Amino acid sequence: MARPHRAGWLVVVTAAGVAAVATGWLVTDHLEQDDDFCNACHLDSGVALHRDIRLDFDETPAMSLAAAHAAARDEPVRCIDCHGGVSFAGRVRVKALAAKDAFFYVAGRFEEPDHMRWPLWDEDCAQCHPSFEESEPRGGEATRFHQLGVHNVDLGVHCVECHLSHERVGGDAPYHLQVTQARAQCARCHAEFEEDAG
Repeated sequence: MARPHRAGWLVVVTAAGVAAVATGWLVTDHLEQDDDFCNACHLDSGVALHRDIRLDFDETPAMSLAAAHAAARDEPVRCIDCHGGVSFAGRVRVKALAAKDAFFYVAGRFEEPDHMRWPLWDEDCAQCHPSFEESEPRGGEATRFHQLGVHNVDLGVHCVECHLSHERVGGDAPYHLQVTQARAQCARCHAEFEEDAG
């Protein structure tokens, strides 16, 4: 009996690899719909990042922007709703990080991150906030950032640079802005904010 040709093995290995990736993609799409799946790895590590985020997420009144989003919606907000990636490139980025983390978790070498390695992209926020109202401030009201049309173009300032998702800034902070963080972004264009940002 003749041995299979090397090209035949290459086709079999490639097909198996494609099938494994596609199966893994579909299975994780289903699993990540449940926050308990995400929490199973992240909350057991003993590192405070995700444990504190989970506690803050459920807190009433909402002390973080993520908790405020959860409280404002009729249906539950899940981890994957914000951290899943919107475009194909975003999904691939999330899946690649998840595959790497899963590998190290199974190998017993997973280390809970102490910060977001890949911050949210603007498209992740824009899936629910596609546009901002440009309008004149009402009597005595200060002009809000997005009321000015120039602020709604590509300035190179990303949503999460001003709107801190999981940091506890308190329910009375407008739009959950951390003042020092937001002023640092303003200073990119407005010299008068440079002293405050430093």
